Amino acid sequence: MSELQKNMADYFVICVNEFAKRYNLGVKDAFLYLDKYDGLNFLEEFYDVQHTLSFDETVDNLTIVCRRHGGEVS
Repeated sequence: MSELQKNMADYFVICVNEFAKRYNLGVKDAFLYLDKYDGLNFLEEFYDVQHTLSFDETVDNLTIVCRRHGGEVS
């Protein structure tokens, strides 16, 4: 595993955990939700920008992306 892949994996784990905390979800449920509504694809595609933002901003962005793809978390 390259250093970038390791950093991305660590970042994804933190983002899923932060998303779960904000919306009072279990980590598994948060992961499945983000996967279903393209949040994980968003993190992968825009990692270069997202990892420079705060986790609060990233969770805000994940919320927007997921809602645009049919998610209804509140």
